[in-house]
Amino acid sequence: MRVLLSGATGFVGHLLEPVLRASGHDVVCGSRDPERARARWRDRSWVHLDLDDRESIARAIHGCDAAYYLVHAISSARDYPEREAREAHRFAMEAAASGLQRIVYLGGVAPSGRTSRHLRSRLRTGELLRTGAPCCIELRAAMIIGEGSASWAMVRDLSARLPAMVLPRWTQFRSAPVAIDDVLVALSLALELDVPGSCWLDVPGPERMTHEELLRRVSAKLGHRPPMIPVPVLTPSLSSWWVALVTDVPLPMARELVQGLQSDLVPSGESIWDRIPDHAPMTLELAVDRAMRARRGPERGLVATLADRARLRGPSAARG
Repeated sequence: MRVLLSGATGFVGHLLEPVLRASGHDVVCGSRDPERARARWRDRSWVHLDLDDRESIARAIHGCDAAYYLVHAISSARDYPEREAREAHRFAMEAAASGLQRIVYLGGVAPSGRTSRHLRSRLRTGELLRTGAPCCIELRAAMIIGEGSASWAMVRDLSARLPAMVLPRWTQFRSAPVAIDDVLVALSLALELDVPGSCWLDVPGPERMTHEELLRRVSAKLGHRPPMIPVPVLTPSLSSWWVALVTDVPLPMARELVQGLQSDLVPSGESIWDRIPDHAPMTLELAVDRAMRARRGPERGLVATLADRARLRGPSAARG
């Protein structure tokens, strides 16, 4: 397939490109600033893609069989969910007009209760792509563990830096954190899944755990065991300031991320792993090991390993 990769300079997109190429796909990377992107990744094919511009989308999609929609930006602006909705609708309409066969979108897990603005926007984007495009597979992941993930950076820094840790009430909600390695496997194989139309699938890690348990296990993995003190009066707003102060996550992003932790973020539908039974998602401990190695320096192992798997698996393995 000829595949358009939007969000190609982002955390997930820049890792996915070589995996798709190893699977035999012709990958075109979309960027608002293709010259700048080309200067960094010279071995990749770049095209101008501005989701605010219908003509730009049409030109980027032209000649492609499928597209990845990996565009998402947490912002302090009040209207960013509306902007994301407009961009998703515009992309879906151009995809349908061009005859694109499939869109693969990486979104977020549907909360069991209160939905934050950030997660509501991600779910709305998925809905618009699934209803507007001929065939869209929406993959829903909770926290992605990997260097470059903002939610992982928050957990990593809290676990490593605090001499003592307060535990707000939201730390008792559950999640199923997943390794970036597994997300890349899911994304690459979603392109070939045999489905009759648009659908969504969860992409969970192998364990469900509270945010407190996650913090405890990551702290122990990093060789740090701070005292942890429950503080039920610490509000999400105050927690955001605390997170921004202690971690490398900017305050606007910390605020959005913490707001999204006020409900369980666990699988609520069919898992993609039910469609890929030969793949075993990575344990939390191994995912943390790999994320910390990547932080210390470039790690070819992740992409190289997945690329090898893609070559061996071939395009027909995900069918049926």
